[in-house]
Amino acid sequence: MGKFSIGDRAEVLDEAIAGIVQKIDGDRVTLITDDGFPMQYTISDLVKIEGNISVTNYEVAKIKKEKELPKRRKAPTIKPKERSAPKMEVDLHIHQLVKSSKGMSNYDMLNIQLDTAKRQLDFAIRKRIQRVVFIHGVGEGVLKEELHYLFKKYDNVKFYDAEYQKYGLGATEVYIYQNS
Repeated sequence: MGKFSIGDRAEVLDEAIAGIVQKIDGDRVTLITDDGFPMQYTISDLVKIEGNISVTNYEVAKIKKEKELPKRRKAPTIKPKERSAPKMEVDLHIHQLVKSSKGMSNYDMLNIQLDTAKRQLDFAIRKRIQRVVFIHGVGEGVLKEELHYLFKKYDNVKFYDAEYQKYGLGATEVYIYQNS
């Protein structure tokens, strides 16, 4: 433990705190920390920093802290999990929605499909699900057009063709912006 003089740079043992010696009162030293706070320590708690050659505990801790920052920021929120969460899938093929479509007009079937899509989209928004894939099939493209018309009514969503490798041309993915 070197002898301290006012203006010396010192580091606190076992803590990531360093600063400049401002005042020495017996074995009590007042340190102005790098954050600008005056803090008192006993001389035995401090190490004098000589020159700029050695890498101190403080500097190591500071570097570690900087490297950890991006990770730490994510920890308290659930959002990253949501982002990697599986997308919700809604199959709008009529045989998935009703026991039998026998005797139903195209118009009836389309309305059932659109009501289902709207219900599921509203559910996803309520449950803060970020991505929903609506499987509509290729067909004549009427359902796809009607879905796009429906999605345009929502100002908190964007939509685009779903992953081609997985769904071919028969699906649209909706991304729901989460307003916190």
